Amino acid sequence: MSLACKIDEVFSTCAVKKMADEKTKIVEIFTDGACSGNPGPGGYGSLLRYGEITKEISGYALDTTNNRMEMMAVIEALRQLKRSCRVNLYTDSKYLMKGMTEWVPRWIRRNWVNSKKRPVMNRDLWEKILDLSKPHQIEWNWVKGHQGHPENERCDRLARNALMECKKVCRHQHSAK
Repeated sequence: MSLACKIDEVFSTCAVKKMADEKTKIVEIFTDGACSGNPGPGGYGSLLRYGEITKEISGYALDTTNNRMEMMAVIEALRQLKRSCRVNLYTDSKYLMKGMTEWVPRWIRRNWVNSKKRPVMNRDLWEKILDLSKPHQIEWNWVKGHQGHPENERCDRLARNALMECKKVCRHQHSAK
């Protein structure tokens, strides 16, 4: 695959087939979420990198929580992968990191009941992440947020920009009533 592929095709069949052929290559995914109020409007941002090719994605929700936006960043990033990949995933969310590396197996064994004997919050998103993770070999990594990590800072900007767009939509919808 040449680097001349359009960025929108980075994770197309062409690019991902090449990934599968090169076992030593790894897809890096960096994620972040942001929320104004908790709950309130929120945004997420993700950066995917394969070699020298980078793709950025972002989005928002009108009424959400910070944890849900952190999770949506991962979900939308994993949706970009069209074939089985080795993935190094980076998040600044301890909730997401511990959830995926420690808590989820216990929750599943307990039929999605947490240690306080209450239903697990955000079960819909945990299950979506699990489903999207199945074809991949994912290494989960925690990075400290707002400490100058370039990719984490970029994802933070993507999430905050999406949040600002969400606020514009909220204001527009509210003023249209």
